[in-house]
Amino acid sequence: MDSKPEPESERRKARDAQLRTQDELIAQHLAESLRSGELQSAESFGKPLAEAEGWLETPVEFRLPFKILKNAGVAPPEVEMFHRRAALREAVQAARDGAERNALQQELAALETPIALRLEALRVKGSL
Repeated sequence: MDSKPEPESERRKARDAQLRTQDELIAQHLAESLRSGELQSAESFGKPLAEAEGWLETPVEFRLPFKILKNAGVAPPEVEMFHRRAALREAVQAARDGAERNALQQELAALETPIALRLEALRVKGSL
């Protein structure tokens, strides 16, 4: 028997139906919690959700991607670069040997360029 691949539109319809089913289950659980009084006993019931730290300072186009990364426990690449820069600066200050200090300063200088380019791209274009 020849099995043909399912067309994209059929896969999309199946996925949409599955999402509707999940939404309906969530709505059902919320309605049950509301009827039982479980929701009203929550400390934050009826109050606006607290904004995450830095939410308003984050450009709108980066809010969702950064939130997804944060929820996944992954820092944006720029944050990793800033942490690396801070560690290098501390290492330069702590270095006792001139050769070691020079090597660390070169590594720091090499890191400063991509940081500056990424920040300038963000400033000029609003994206990286």
